[in-house]
Amino acid sequence: MTGPPLEPSDRAYDPRADREWRHVPEDSGVSHREPIGLRERLSLNRTGTFDWDLDEGFMNLDPGALEVFDLRPDEYDGAPMSLVARVPPEEGLRLDEALSQALQDGHSSYGAYFRVQCRDGTQRWTHSQGRILHDADGKPYRIIGIVREATGELADSALLRSLQQERQRQTVMVQQTTAALARALSVGDVTRVLTGSGGARRFGADGLVLGLVENDRFKVIATAGLEGEVPDDMMTSRLDDTLPLADAARSRRSIFLGSRGELIARYPRLRPYTGVLPAGSAAFLPLVAQDTVIGALGLFNAEPAVQSPEARNLALALAGVVAQSVQRATLFDQEREFATGLQATMLPRRLPPLTGGAVTVRYHPASVGRDIGGDWYDVIALPQGRTGLVVGDVQGHDTHAAAVMGQLRIALRAYASEGHSPETVLVRASRFLAELDTERFATCTYVQADLESGALHLARAGHLGPLISNSSRHIDWPEIRGGLPLGLATHFGRDHFPETQLFLEPGSTLLLCTDGLVEQPGRDISAGIDALSAAVRAGPADLEALADRLSAHLWADPGSEDDMALLLLHRLPGPGGATTPRLRLHVHQADPSGAAEVRSALRRTLDQWRAGAVMHNIEVAASELIANALTHTESGALVSMELLAGTPRRIRLEVEDRSSRWPRRRSPGETATSGRGLMLVEALADEWGAEPRGAGKALWCEFAVPDTSDLAH
Repeated sequence: MTGPPLEPSDRAYDPRADREWRHVPEDSGVSHREPIGLRERLSLNRTGTFDWDLDEGFMNLDPGALEVFDLRPDEYDGAPMSLVARVPPEEGLRLDEALSQALQDGHSSYGAYFRVQCRDGTQRWTHSQGRILHDADGKPYRIIGIVREATGELADSALLRSLQQERQRQTVMVQQTTAALARALSVGDVTRVLTGSGGARRFGADGLVLGLVENDRFKVIATAGLEGEVPDDMMTSRLDDTLPLADAARSRRSIFLGSRGELIARYPRLRPYTGVLPAGSAAFLPLVAQDTVIGALGLFNAEPAVQSPEARNLALALAGVVAQSVQRATLFDQEREFATGLQATMLPRRLPPLTGGAVTVRYHPASVGRDIGGDWYDVIALPQGRTGLVVGDVQGHDTHAAAVMGQLRIALRAYASEGHSPETVLVRASRFLAELDTERFATCTYVQADLESGALHLARAGHLGPLISNSSRHIDWPEIRGGLPLGLATHFGRDHFPETQLFLEPGSTLLLCTDGLVEQPGRDISAGIDALSAAVRAGPADLEALADRLSAHLWADPGSEDDMALLLLHRLPGPGGATTPRLRLHVHQADPSGAAEVRSALRRTLDQWRAGAVMHNIEVAASELIANALTHTESGALVSMELLAGTPRRIRLEVEDRSSRWPRRRSPGETATSGRGLMLVEALADEWGAEPRGAGKALWCEFAVPDTSDLAH
């Protein structure tokens, strides 16, 4: 389908109509109304033609072309090489390369930009474009083309490139600022982005000041790049026109000033603080989000300047990004304050008094995110003067995790208060969590402590085990068998949490914590455990001071992304001064494999005591005595080991059971498979014997510890 034929228009077009134009005397030499030929038309536009006979090697230049090359007719003889006087060698090579490439590729035209050296020494850009003619055999024989001055054209292109580069720079600034602020959750995060490394440069400024509107007053919350501190009386001000930031927030208008002098002239109140203000230009931008002024941003430069429209638009765009980030961060802080208040009500407000010991706790929310999580602690008064100690962690870092934590903590406290064993408490807590309408699980360690005797009964559900530091600052991480996390254990039908018995000697400290104290992103947890051991070993003796030190050095300094709960229990030393280093462990009758765990604990303790060559003998003797107790009695075995003072030092090992049946030393034959236990003990120990203990008995043996200087010798 075709449209109607075009008709000539009867409407005249005059480019001078309705426009301002200036009278200019004509210097082209063309008479008024004189007809202008083709060559004159080209010459008026600084364009000439050439005709190059390749076979004869002659190039004809018309007057317009000679003018482009700044040549007089008598200065050109028709030979292309005579143009070398005006075309520098490097420019001639560029032109020759373009022509050679066209001939090589068989193209029918070519074009190139090159510079011409004028007779006055200046250079001008020139463009040459030619049509290559070929004969019947396809051989090029003639080039006809034009040359024209292109300086103005390339100048316009350079300006365009400059504008494009400036737009690209502005785009990068907006992208960098947006990306940095996108990760800022709280108002504190926003201020860290603005005042951190490169913060002001993201805005194309040398310094900045950020303030917020609070209850009809203006408060400065962040500064960067200024010569000194903002004076105290400038940190908070009324919303009036005496200070630039408050004025911008009050009027909702941006303020652009070219120099410090203009700034002080407009705001005389700043005159006493000239030394703090940069000497250059400044911009004060209101921060408006959802039609509400929430603050103002001040940008300062070291050099005076008049901001271009592009620079002003960029500043306004960045102010919009900051306003959105501050508003989002403010809402986040309000939500976090509500969440942390909710979580605080779920943790115990006071701890029960202890007889014979002291306990302290620390809890810190995560340093990033919503500052809320599922970590908790509890200290529970139990029947018969015992104390329940709980540290746990519900999966997740949100209000749901905190809500589940609150319910689980109350349930576990109720089960513990009824006097159930640690295993029963965790089994019931796991079933309670599995019945809740949640997919979250929880890890937990529960300790039932009797400070009078020092007995600790522990059960662990997928959680970090305890640390014990004795009065000599020897650190031990006893091996505590455990079950799956609460909730998961019930889901998989494996809600069994083996109970382990330890003894807390007088002067010793028990530490329970969540993984937020020992685990950092990108670092193996074993490194955190080693760091915690070293911190406890070198920490202060006072329990409160130790808790503060661990919180500050292991959690606060690295800026943990996880929350943290810490509980310290200290058993006070009894009368009589220093206590004897001692280890006490229990092996259940129904769990013979527990003997391996006891041997491992004995090995670690003997290494701390520097037992040297007798370490192996003690381990073998312990294995034999434990095996006798589990095999020949109907009770478990209570294993005790203590380091006796004196010269030489001695280590005493005792294995106690509840059988009144006295041990009998046998003389097995060569083919007997048993009966050699007491013979080994007698052969390895310096002394051994048996003595009654209440309803049972204890077998003991002692070993002299070699002096370390003798070993070295």
